[in-house]
Amino acid sequence: MIQGMKEEHREFVRKKLARLRDVLGGKRTLLIVMQDFPDPDAIAAAAALRELVKSFQEITTTLACGGFVGRAENRALLKYLGLNIKSLDGTNCEQFGAIALVDTQPGAGNNRLCREVVPDLVIDHHPMRPQSRKSPFCDVRRPYGATSTIMHEYLSLAGVALSVPLATALLYGIRSDTADLGREAIQADIDAYLNLYPTCNKRMLGRIAMARVPRSYFRAIGMGLQNAHSAGNCVYTLLGTVETPDIVSEIADLLLRDEETTWALCIGAYGDQLLLSLRTSDLQANAGKVMSRLVGRSGTGGGHSVMAGGQIPIADPAPEAFHERAHEVIDRYRKILGNSNAQLSLLMGDDGEGEEAAAIWR
Repeated sequence: MIQGMKEEHREFVRKKLARLRDVLGGKRTLLIVMQDFPDPDAIAAAAALRELVKSFQEITTTLACGGFVGRAENRALLKYLGLNIKSLDGTNCEQFGAIALVDTQPGAGNNRLCREVVPDLVIDHHPMRPQSRKSPFCDVRRPYGATSTIMHEYLSLAGVALSVPLATALLYGIRSDTADLGREAIQADIDAYLNLYPTCNKRMLGRIAMARVPRSYFRAIGMGLQNAHSAGNCVYTLLGTVETPDIVSEIADLLLRDEETTWALCIGAYGDQLLLSLRTSDLQANAGKVMSRLVGRSGTGGGHSVMAGGQIPIADPAPEAFHERAHEVIDRYRKILGNSNAQLSLLMGDDGEGEEAAAIWR
């Protein structure tokens, strides 16, 4: 049992568990869909959902994503968990009795689940998408720092014993999405972390975090630093075509460490999309709102107060088209963040989604 959880919140989670059982009642197969390029939080939460539903009933689960797992630490986590993730492109969704979206939502733009498909389950900690409300089961808790925290609460109240690998994965998912509880973590994340720590494999945590990387990783880092430009307290960089989409967010994180930087934007091209990753150290800001402005109507994007991601389709694969579109985004970025009055009106505040679960926790 999680220490510190209020009885009101326990009742909230119990009701969600009961609803989850009802929605999956009689189902024999479940497809769990993650982001196209799943991060540690998505991987851990998907693995946790698999264990949770298996504790309910006899059900066959399949994990899938629209892209691949590219970042070294994420591949190390998959190997440790012994997970096999299928390609969503080669998966017939109609063959499954139920479909779940974990750490992503319909219309988010970062998963390739067909728009016509209404998932049976949506579990996430990002801002609520209108399409998510159509799902029979929807648990979107905006204030939470990680979806892994939500899944840990389910497992705990369902009485599911955690294996060492799963406990390690959930803790790493929380660490990853909250930057070791230093970024957008609420008390629920802290309590889950403390509850998981005694069970996890500490040595494996270090191995996952320091997984070996190919030399192309360092070349991408070098390009990101070489192409970085500053405009006041804002930094931006262009990577060109990237081998793995994860590197875009990783370089944005790196650039934000500059002592004179408050906002960092990294842009890369992958396939037919322009990928954007935005970070800020301003805790009063709303990076998700800024990202929505950056992608405009032609793309999709969103996020939290201090971190956000987006994608914009590019019809023309030529490098010139990439640079033209990228510089349009940069011009918009400089215009939005270069106006202090605009910053105050656009960037501050929260959307309030998911407050129900967080309010009764505090």
